[in-house]
Amino acid sequence: MTDTYTVVNPATATPLTEVHLASVAEADAAIEAAHAAFPAWRTMPPGERATLLRRFAAVVDAHVDELAEIEVRNAGHTWGNARWEAGNVRDCLNYYAGAPERLFGRQIPVPGGVDVTFHEPLGVAGIIVPWNFPMPIAGWGFAPALAAGNTVVLKPAELTPLTAVRLGELALEAGLAEHVLTVIPGAGPVVGERFVTHPLVRKVCFTGSTAVGKRIMAGCAEQVKRVTLELGGKSANIVFADTDLAAAAAAAPGAVFDNAGQDCCARSRILVERSAYDEFMTLLQPAVEAFRVAAPEGDEAAEMGPLISAAQQARVQGYLGESEVAFRGSTPGGDGFWVPPTVVTVDDPGARIWREEVFGPVTAVMPFDDEADAIAKANDTEYGLSGSIFTSDLGRGLRVARAVEAGNLSVNSHSSVRYWTPFGGYKQSGLGRELGPDAPMAFTEEKNVFIAH
Repeated sequence: MTDTYTVVNPATATPLTEVHLASVAEADAAIEAAHAAFPAWRTMPPGERATLLRRFAAVVDAHVDELAEIEVRNAGHTWGNARWEAGNVRDCLNYYAGAPERLFGRQIPVPGGVDVTFHEPLGVAGIIVPWNFPMPIAGWGFAPALAAGNTVVLKPAELTPLTAVRLGELALEAGLAEHVLTVIPGAGPVVGERFVTHPLVRKVCFTGSTAVGKRIMAGCAEQVKRVTLELGGKSANIVFADTDLAAAAAAAPGAVFDNAGQDCCARSRILVERSAYDEFMTLLQPAVEAFRVAAPEGDEAAEMGPLISAAQQARVQGYLGESEVAFRGSTPGGDGFWVPPTVVTVDDPGARIWREEVFGPVTAVMPFDDEADAIAKANDTEYGLSGSIFTSDLGRGLRVARAVEAGNLSVNSHSSVRYWTPFGGYKQSGLGRELGPDAPMAFTEEKNVFIAH
């Protein structure tokens, strides 16, 4: 296996730089150094750890535009998305900087003495980050882990390592000790696998495909190692006839074509009440055709950029080759990895494009008859990450949200992620939760101590 990887600009298909890929020996060295750094970070007074995390946030804030520019070129993200993503890292660090001084245990009334609990950090946390949202997902892992007193080794995806490497440098600039946060680019079967098998890594956080997540979970089970998995999705956008159809149609393209559909929360299945189906499709077509697709580096108004690679482009085109296209938008052409925003219609709930995660700018539309039918069709999937319900009846919105088997539902909105609230999936969309006020607890063990009178 080669020890370098050529990072490519997906909007132009041209090389950006070469990145060194770590060997097993280098991964071991990084893990062992993080383990050696753990006692000092763990025992640092909580207020001092909080101050360093806030300083890290301030340094990230000073480099938001630089980080965004790297992501635009490396991942093909739009400028608006890339700036939001860099800002999200900053905001997560600031949010979890409040945690070190608030990791409270409990005093539990018991006979014969006093019983207290403590939340103690695990040790070294291994964070494996995907290529679709390299910056925020890195921050969702390392911010709460560091706040809880763990040290972190972080493996970015081979396709998109550049912002993670820069964040590692900024952590040192902010004053975090060496090896408290280590970024180690490498291949999944080498570095990622070592996170799973190395006994000094006490927890693995993985975001990526369900197939790989299953292998990681099986590997972690060999050591009874803690694991958090955020995996695939096939989220439903349920549109009832009583909603504002024009608003629902206008919002739908952004819910699936954002980041070129490379989003596990993408609303890639649209379910429309049969009586409103024709009107909704008439309203949806101009919204899709107007969705601005452009090379983001040269167009700050772009709403969608390219797919990440030629392989991903070919994968998405394979699904479209077997589907009934209703209408599509346009692309700028050229040498990048482009697929236009595309809407397909589906009658067969067994169709591949309806059941499988395409991970591209494609959404499939199917009618439903009533509330029960909408819930049944939304739940007829192995996934359960996110979804939306559009209705003017808020009682119905709550009923349907409670009935849909997904971890993150929005009524009259497509929002899935806020760092203040928990994020994760049902069924084969994952295990555990990230973000929200309890995220640092997931990087701790709860210890119970009884003191006899």
